[in-house]
Amino acid sequence: MHQSVPVRRIEAIDLARGLALIAMAVYHFAWDLEFFGYADPGMTAVGGWKFFARSIASSFLFLVGVSLYLAHAKGIRWTGFWRRLFMVAGAAAAITLVTWLATPESFIFFGILHQIAVASLLGLLFVGLPWPLVFTIAVAVIAAPFWLATPALDAPFWWWTGLSEIRPRSNDYVPLFPWFGAVLCGIAAAGASQQAGILDRLARLAIPRWSGLLGFAGRHSLAFYLLHQPVLIACVFLFAQVFPPERETPQVQFRQACEATCSAERSAEFCSFYCVCVLDAVERENLLDAVFSSDQNGATRSRLTEMADICTAETSQKLDEGGSQ
Repeated sequence: MHQSVPVRRIEAIDLARGLALIAMAVYHFAWDLEFFGYADPGMTAVGGWKFFARSIASSFLFLVGVSLYLAHAKGIRWTGFWRRLFMVAGAAAAITLVTWLATPESFIFFGILHQIAVASLLGLLFVGLPWPLVFTIAVAVIAAPFWLATPALDAPFWWWTGLSEIRPRSNDYVPLFPWFGAVLCGIAAAGASQQAGILDRLARLAIPRWSGLLGFAGRHSLAFYLLHQPVLIACVFLFAQVFPPERETPQVQFRQACEATCSAERSAEFCSFYCVCVLDAVERENLLDAVFSSDQNGATRSRLTEMADICTAETSQKLDEGGSQ
């Protein structure tokens, strides 16, 4: 016999959302330090920081699925749903516009808020299904990019799907596949928890007083999301006016960023040779300033891609022949 979804707000979920927001703020602060030159270029895009960022996004989307189930499993509350959806979609559109004006070469066209808006609509189709079925579909959605990616979807119009073979350049890219799978996992977990009586126990759980601010942030997650990054950027900017960072030469910055990005997929030896090759090619054609420019034209981007392809082939051949011997 199914138990009813708890009527009272589950404060433990607000607390979990608040913790996720704090983790997100920590990551964005590290990104800001990197952007202003206080941390190594590419630091937040590799290694533990990359895993940290993906864990945060996964937790947010998982909680979106849980919240969808709690709000609509007994029947869709359309008035509240549309109000929330318009707020999230409007915020997503604003972020696209602001980042397009500020960083047009890597603006956010389908980030976490875009994913939440689309996933909220699609998620309504699953809140009434048996949780084992929802979980099975979630696994399929997460695995889809590994099996269904195709160059037929490489056009920019399809980048939101996550099924193109190229990875678009964006400061926040959270496409439908595989990330909608995290929302479905949340819906499935909430359904399973309802059947096991866990939701009722969570609803009765007493939350300690010290967690009040976290719970408050969790209840106002959209406002926190929109406000925290401008505040952090302003703080780091003001600090930089008094204590400016020590700047490396453009050549050193280029190699550090190149090797940090390359090391996510290649060996340290490969990245060392490869990045020297690309730097030599970039300097030979006087494109180093263009690399750091925010308004690269199509011809420049195409030429940089050609250099990267050539250096990849040359580095692979060099290592096959015995590296530096």
